[in-house]
Amino acid sequence: MAENTTGAEGAAEQKQQPAANPITIHTQYIKDLSFENPNAPESVALQQQPKINIDVDVEARTTQDQKLHEVTIKINVKADVGDKVAFIAELQYGCVVTLNVSDEHRLPVLMIEVPRLLFPYVRKIISDLTADGGFPPLMMQQIDFADLFRKKFASKMEGQPAGNA
Repeated sequence: MAENTTGAEGAAEQKQQPAANPITIHTQYIKDLSFENPNAPESVALQQQPKINIDVDVEARTTQDQKLHEVTIKINVKADVGDKVAFIAELQYGCVVTLNVSDEHRLPVLMIEVPRLLFPYVRKIISDLTADGGFPPLMMQQIDFADLFRKKFASKMEGQPAGNA
């Protein structure tokens, strides 16, 4: 026999249902990908450890209807051995998301949480790209997107009370 929940019991069960996911990723994609090996074949035969510089940026934009958001992680890697460039790798990796968060949390979620979800894919692409370019795979360490967010928006946040982003 089926149980019929009505009245207060049914309302209590409905309230206990989990809320919608705060972040829904609809798609993710490579927007731009570039690898340069300007001094090959000498650069791939070098026995010295290259000096590697990695620049990271995150951008977010909202569509006109305010429902969809695009988040893009930009990675620029330059490896030098002495005064010669070993390789340059550039990646722009993006995604389209919808958010189920309050307006005051929207920017931090877009600039911190969404990039955290995308980063394993970015790391894999860069690793494969450098290996396919003739170098050992570059295994990027985890990026502190919260610190990147604070640095990027520090000037905008100065003078605002704590807790407002």
